[in-house]
Amino acid sequence: MMRRKAMSLLLALTCTATLLSGCGKTAVEVESSVSQEVSSVQESSKEETSKEETSSVEESSEESQAPAEIDLENIPILKDSVMNAMGCRAGCAVAGNELDNPMVWDIVTTYFNAVTLGNELKPDALVDYSNGRCPGTVDAELNGETIQVPKLSYSRAERMLNKILKWNEENPDDKIMVRGHVLVWHSQTPEWFFHVDYDKNKDYVDKDTMNKRLEWYIRTVLTHFTGEDSKYKDLFYGWDVVNEAVADGTGTYRTDKENPSEPLSRDTHGSNSSWWHVYQSNEYIINAFKYANKYAPASLELYYNDYNECTETKMNAIVELLQAVKDAEGEPGVGTRIDAMGMQGHYDMTNPGFNFLERAINKYAAVVGNVQITEFDIKARETYDGSDEKKPEEYEKMANRYRTLYWVLKARNEQPNINVTGITFWGTADHLSWLQSRSDVGGGASGKYPQCPLLFDENYMPKPAYFVFAEE
Repeated sequence: MMRRKAMSLLLALTCTATLLSGCGKTAVEVESSVSQEVSSVQESSKEETSKEETSSVEESSEESQAPAEIDLENIPILKDSVMNAMGCRAGCAVAGNELDNPMVWDIVTTYFNAVTLGNELKPDALVDYSNGRCPGTVDAELNGETIQVPKLSYSRAERMLNKILKWNEENPDDKIMVRGHVLVWHSQTPEWFFHVDYDKNKDYVDKDTMNKRLEWYIRTVLTHFTGEDSKYKDLFYGWDVVNEAVADGTGTYRTDKENPSEPLSRDTHGSNSSWWHVYQSNEYIINAFKYANKYAPASLELYYNDYNECTETKMNAIVELLQAVKDAEGEPGVGTRIDAMGMQGHYDMTNPGFNFLERAINKYAAVVGNVQITEFDIKARETYDGSDEKKPEEYEKMANRYRTLYWVLKARNEQPNINVTGITFWGTADHLSWLQSRSDVGGGASGKYPQCPLLFDENYMPKPAYFVFAEE
């Protein structure tokens, strides 16, 4: 097993990683110093702007089952434990060059059976990060009409997918499946995509023109990666069709005025939606699911994905969105299809309370049946300073917090008409988490506090939280 062979490398890296992580280095700086291979920008998502009252029921103080000295050759394997307990996949997110890091690759292939590409299938990546201006156009045929479309680049995603594909070919009994993320999103979609001649200094296009661009884009991406002639067609199990289309705290769809201080002239947006600016309704959401249903193979699941999904106001608005998509269901080429609600799961040590999580699962399952935790991580307390003295206590509290949330997932999964069909953690090792750096998009961290949100530490070793999910 590569995990065992890599231990000598791990020992050589431990001191360097520990020193760097204790000197205020960012995740990218630490990884660059240790392996010189890991990339940058992790997912912009999810602001937990709304605080809820938590239940008076105290979380379990049961101690983690992690042994004092971890024997990697004999610990339970997380993907097997989750499959046994939940009957679903256990995944993680990776971005940039993280798969080139042998320790990350070992974690992925040993402990998980599903992967989400953190950035490489988002719209800005597929136009080669030409966010300021269109990278050039070509002619494309759509429904008997020739339209002008931007050039797409698949190289970043394909580099990662080729590595996974090779693994699957060499390990047919231990395959890793991929979640596509994401087709339609207000963020990381260049502003020029919504304008005449793909020039953000010109007028916005009308809805008819935007519908053509939307259908072309969804058709092109899904056909390239999941079409009958694609070498990746058996690699994907599902795809996020629309991401984060509901506003925080207002009980409405996300509009072009979500953040009045954020101009629509920005190359990309953190809060405001140019999709809404063009349509002024949820029409683009319904159309996105129609086009995805038209071009996706029947075996590819289609999802809606959002954060702050357990807060009362936003939860009700998400339910309304899901119902609207569900009401438009029909055959491919005619209606929509939605297979699950993606609950991102960017939580902290107190919110959501277990009763809020339970209620959200119940509500979403009542509409779509299946729910998934798609970007699981937990922010540390602000009293955590990342020191060796503070780590044991924070790790244990983190494990207890994960244990409570996992208990809810397992309990809900046993109920009739509720299926938890996947659990994906948003990263692998703590120092690579997007929460280590400042992000003003969605609900990233401030960058002021160290974080330990994942199941593996900065030395790529399993933490007590790992053993919440990996049970004998």
